[in-house]
Amino acid sequence: MNIIDNCYHCGNECTDNNSLVFDEKHFCCNGCKTVFEILNENELSTYYDFEQSPGKIPEEIKGKYDYLDNETIASKLFEFDADNTSIITLNIPHIHCSSCIWVLENLHKINHKIQSSQVNFPEKTVRIVFDKNKISLKETVVLLSSIGYEPYISLENTENQKSKKSDKVLIYKLGVAGFAFGNIMFLSFPEYFEVDEFWLNQYKPFFRWIVFFMAVPVLFYSAQEYFISAYKGLKYKILNIDVPISLGVLVLFIRSTFEISTNLGQGYFDSMTGLVFFLLLGKLFQQRTYRFLSFERDYTSYFPIAVTKIDNDKEESIQIYDVKKGDRLLIRNQELIPIDGVLINGNGLIDYSFVTGEASPVVKISGDKLYAGGKQMAGALEIEAIKTVSQSYLTQLWSNEIFNKDKQEHFKNITDQISQYFTYVILSVAIVSGTYWYIYDRSIVLNVISSVLIIACPCALALSAPFTLGNIIRIFGKHKLYLKNVNVIENMSKINSLIFDKTGTITSSEEQKINYEGKELTNTEKQQVKSILRNSNHPLSRSLYDSFNNQNSAEKVNNFKETIGKGITAVIQNNTIKIGSASFTDAENADAITETAVHININTIYRGKFIFKNKYRKGIFPMFLNLIKTYKLTLLSGDNEGEKEYLETAFPKSTTFIFNQKPEDKLTYIERKQRSEDNILMFGDGLNDAGALAQSNVGIAVSENVNVFSPACDAIIDASILYKIPLFLKISRKAITTIKASFALSFLYNLVGLYFATTGQLSPVIAAILMPLSSISVVVFVTIITNYISIPLSKTKNTNS
Repeated sequence: MNIIDNCYHCGNECTDNNSLVFDEKHFCCNGCKTVFEILNENELSTYYDFEQSPGKIPEEIKGKYDYLDNETIASKLFEFDADNTSIITLNIPHIHCSSCIWVLENLHKINHKIQSSQVNFPEKTVRIVFDKNKISLKETVVLLSSIGYEPYISLENTENQKSKKSDKVLIYKLGVAGFAFGNIMFLSFPEYFEVDEFWLNQYKPFFRWIVFFMAVPVLFYSAQEYFISAYKGLKYKILNIDVPISLGVLVLFIRSTFEISTNLGQGYFDSMTGLVFFLLLGKLFQQRTYRFLSFERDYTSYFPIAVTKIDNDKEESIQIYDVKKGDRLLIRNQELIPIDGVLINGNGLIDYSFVTGEASPVVKISGDKLYAGGKQMAGALEIEAIKTVSQSYLTQLWSNEIFNKDKQEHFKNITDQISQYFTYVILSVAIVSGTYWYIYDRSIVLNVISSVLIIACPCALALSAPFTLGNIIRIFGKHKLYLKNVNVIENMSKINSLIFDKTGTITSSEEQKINYEGKELTNTEKQQVKSILRNSNHPLSRSLYDSFNNQNSAEKVNNFKETIGKGITAVIQNNTIKIGSASFTDAENADAITETAVHININTIYRGKFIFKNKYRKGIFPMFLNLIKTYKLTLLSGDNEGEKEYLETAFPKSTTFIFNQKPEDKLTYIERKQRSEDNILMFGDGLNDAGALAQSNVGIAVSENVNVFSPACDAIIDASILYKIPLFLKISRKAITTIKASFALSFLYNLVGLYFATTGQLSPVIAAILMPLSSISVVVFVTIITNYISIPLSKTKNTNS
């Protein structure tokens, strides 16, 4: 099999066996050729000018979207549906370049019944406006699939019909504070420089009242959350950091209003609005979100929204929640089993890896029980539902109370921990100094108390954590570790135990290591084996077929027969070849073989086996050697013990290995470890890990494509940089140390300021000027430090294990 060229559409290799030529261009299959023809006929061939081979091989779609003809189902997917206009937003995982955007925003040229389409590249969605009286939702989706942009539609789409809109209230408040701050500074310049000019002196009171009215919405709108938080804290007898902040803002406003009203001066509205502006800016900075990722997914993100029901030999699409006990359902090849049922007709080869973690597909025959969450890998099945969706095994896993708990409910961040003591000190100093000067010199009491509350306002303290953690969350995101929120960094700094799932987490789901053991096969025999494998849809057959990349295909295969769960028999060039399990191919000691392997028998003679070993991610084992110096390590897998012996030699000696774990077993194990004072960081990749990820102190989902499904978690890490975990953990600890150092710096500033304020040597004017300057200096300090401690992330390169 010789490679001729790369496919003009998708970039895959074109060989002498599969190459198709059209318009002097090579295509790897009819699907890619058809997409090119569609684009070419509609004068959209510019699609290929933006990027070389930007497309994707279109999936087989016959019958796949029949359920969209059901108006009840379709209505739940629409954002808007009235008269001649229907609007829907579809998730398109394959969007990856400018060519994708261009062709998807020109859908109306391919089909004139579509009115318009707009791509949201970060979220990988396309918003389509069309008239469903002219073109149905099904036809629209089929059109997308036919050009290689198959949408991902799941049960989650019906339960979250409208996309979550980001909370813009904070941005509005910041805008109000910023507008007021800038204009108040501008109007105050003449008074800053004490310009003595006739017309300025005439209009000075007028400008002062304009400044006052600009400051009012900042106090009552922009700063309201700080007052509400302070009130709630005092109500429950808690002194949080918002108490001194609220006092500082209130004192600045009242003192400034008094000075303007009595014509004593311009007040400190510039400092007040500046303080609120910087506080809100810090809050916005730490609220970095990755809108194209979902950290809250459950089984509904994985389940189809409809299923095919067989009733009196007629097929109809029904909503998944309308399935009743006793219904007969059709499950097509590669489709998910949405309910618990009994296999009635067909041969089952069920992949439960995403639910149980077991890597190998399970063979099922008529009468066997099937559980929700498995994927059929070999042909169509007919099953009878024995439970509804809400009662199925997978749904019951999600009924565990851990999925309803909020990890942040009892979380107390480092600012709150330190600020309570700071608040007590500040209030005590203000009371004592006020009492002292009331006794000895009442003329400066108001100035002293004002100066103390202004200079002691913990603005710098309140900004250090948001800017430190906000900068770290951006740096981590740049290096493909996406955190749900900044609290995850604090939790990561406290971790002392790491737990890893095996299949799909530390192993690559896209690669397998295949070794042959036995009597060497000739090139002709390898060609014959490859030709037979080409006719099989079994996952191991496909992997083994792909490994024969240097072999040409042989002659026609005769008498091909595949026995599900056992193997393949075929005749080629007068040779009878069996490919399959150990017992099927008459291997010696077949019952004692536990490894994953494909065995070969040619003309009744057992020849050997192709052993499949997991391909472990690059850099994984050096990473474990690094981690064991600081953390406890555990491998917690739903897979069998087939590779335990190998793993015990590859992992550090003190690593704990636990296999054959069901999802609930993983969750229970983590609960038990946490009772032993372990702070756990769990790494997983599938639904079977969802409970464990939710129970752990920090749950990180490992994904080879962060835009596709990943379970509910605190963070998502790109699998290609998993080896950098020791660095991420180290930087998290250093980030918390940086916050503590900035706290010490701001506290030192406050102590010096308090000394001069309590002795009557610091006026409110100077205090109001120094407060924002100290805040800016702390922000600059933490920004420089966080960028410095993150430098190793850019320098570290992967090391092969």
